[in-house]
Amino acid sequence: MTIEISKLANGMTVVTDHMPHLESAALGVWVKAGSRNENRDQHGIAHLLEHMAFKGTKNRSALGIAEEIESVGGELNAATSVETTAYYARVLSSEVNHAADILHDILANSVFDEQELQREKHVILQEIGAALDAPDDLVFDHFQSTAFGNNQPIGRPILGTPETVSDFTTSQIRDYLSDHYHGPNMVLSAAGSVDHASLLKQAENTFAHFPDSPVEEASEASYVGGEVRLEDDFQEAQIILGFEGRAYHVKDFYASQLLATILGGGMSSRLFQEIRERHGLCYSISAFHWGFSDTGVFGIHAATGQEDLQELVTLTLTELQRASETIKQSELDRARAQIRAGLLMAMESPAARAGQIARQILLFGRQIPNEELMERLDALSVERVRDLAGRIFQESVPTLAAVGPIANAPRLEDIRERLGTKRQEAAE
Repeated sequence: MTIEISKLANGMTVVTDHMPHLESAALGVWVKAGSRNENRDQHGIAHLLEHMAFKGTKNRSALGIAEEIESVGGELNAATSVETTAYYARVLSSEVNHAADILHDILANSVFDEQELQREKHVILQEIGAALDAPDDLVFDHFQSTAFGNNQPIGRPILGTPETVSDFTTSQIRDYLSDHYHGPNMVLSAAGSVDHASLLKQAENTFAHFPDSPVEEASEASYVGGEVRLEDDFQEAQIILGFEGRAYHVKDFYASQLLATILGGGMSSRLFQEIRERHGLCYSISAFHWGFSDTGVFGIHAATGQEDLQELVTLTLTELQRASETIKQSELDRARAQIRAGLLMAMESPAARAGQIARQILLFGRQIPNEELMERLDALSVERVRDLAGRIFQESVPTLAAVGPIANAPRLEDIRERLGTKRQEAAE
């Protein structure tokens, strides 16, 4: 694989990763603007813009966009996250520039037709309704909002609310695009059977008109913690227990990823073996660590029956306490192997590769070689991960999100006392 990186005059990055054994390519435009870049009255607009980009341009109708990409056997899609929005395609190698032209068209020439807007609002309202009916989605939304608070954009659901989505106008969508879709904030990334010089020339002829001015950074976010309980008659109780995590840029980020893998990253993980295999208290239990540009969150998620909830939480807290003292070298090596394999396996997918490189450039300002990532993982010791576990689980206010039949869920104060959390008050 050969990675080539160029910059347009307006600051937009064009990067390609040539994979000569493929006959296809994945490409897309990644923008450093997501839900955390919204003002309170814009809640959900990044996601709505992502939908509306496919609803017709000055050159193509909504149907025309779909027919044109599919007539050459391609696929077109998009996704909104907390810190980025991506518009991407998968095509045969002969159609790379064609796909790039369509991507440019939907970002530069969307008409945001009023009738299309009303229809798409209705679609998103259904999407929000579906999330409210899915307890495993609902608990994560409540967890995020409790961990960071509703006063911060990072704590609000990406989809928005029925009220905010219903009120958006085409003018607001145009303003958000105009404010955030600037050259320095955008990466055109492609991986697979792709020619860098050809794609760069295509980008120079199309994307060069996006503004070259830097975009104002999102306001700084901070973890606050707390608890939320939503009693409902779902079949299972969904619960997430969380703690302050680490940002992408800090030294403990990779140690946090390893710790999450050791605790709940697979069938051999501590929580899966203790909670599922030894006690049969749930079907699955997992740990995760989400890093953002300036903060992060560490969490454990499980679903279980009301009668098993108390025991599940008690055993989970015991494992968190033990982590700072009993993590073994064999566990660290196994977690390192899992993460390493995940990174390398992703390199076999052009879509995953294009996305990884784009996000690295947006978040770190450069592409990070896999060898460097491996070196960072290899440098971490058992003592370092144990020390991190002690700090994460004892020094931050926990976050507890519980949805469903949760009468037996422990109080946040009980959790704090059990973990020996240092005295500090959760933000209101």
